[in-house]
Amino acid sequence: MEQSASKRPIDIVSLYPKDMNIYGDSGNVLAIERRLSLYGYEPRIHAVNQNDAWPDHADIILGGGGQDTGQKKIIEDLFRRADMLHELADDGVPMLMICGLYQLFGEYFETVDGTKLEGISIIRSYTVGRDVRMIGNLVEHSELFGDIIGYENHSGQTFLREGVAPLGHMDGEGTGNNGEDHTEGALVNHVIGTYMHGSLLPKNPKISDFLIRAAAERRYGEFAPQFTDETREQLAHLDETAARAREVAASRPR
Repeated sequence: MEQSASKRPIDIVSLYPKDMNIYGDSGNVLAIERRLSLYGYEPRIHAVNQNDAWPDHADIILGGGGQDTGQKKIIEDLFRRADMLHELADDGVPMLMICGLYQLFGEYFETVDGTKLEGISIIRSYTVGRDVRMIGNLVEHSELFGDIIGYENHSGQTFLREGVAPLGHMDGEGTGNNGEDHTEGALVNHVIGTYMHGSLLPKNPKISDFLIRAAAERRYGEFAPQFTDETREQLAHLDETAARAREVAASRPR
């Protein structure tokens, strides 16, 4: 007998949406929620802000970007959860951290004014703030995901430690992590850090499916979509819309 969607929940933690949600990053939560539903799972969204209780299950963790002031607001709470987040990352929980939380998942972020915000070191990287802001549409190339399309807007320059794999590489245009080594983002186990806003996931369904597959396999031992004719058609339409959005975004100048 097939298991119904109501018996296959996937718990999604939206991390600090009050202070770390800028440039459409909440769209990543909506994209995961929609695709999970179409695959026949029951998405359960848990917004976790400062001092909020952690849910009983965390299958996917999504975090967004924010200004320096937002990072300073959440840093104390983030450190209280650091050991748990390390354990979850080591256990294979998929995570997507955008911009400001990408920086704080590294070793430290030194702001333009010289303030040093210690990170929780899930990603071995460090970030230094600069006066020049890096803004514009971005296309990067990934062996795992193909072309990744998004929008960067950051003044921090992030440098990956030796042995840390970038999310992607760029040919020419775009500054990415630091404007020097043609890398963008980082991929550690199932943890993705990136400067890509946009929001990222609606235009990059391969990354959504990477997170969903990892979550389903960890919780249920397999990723087993259960389609109806209607949901299969809706998923195809969603992917067609994403393809059109990718074409438009890729054609726009920085």
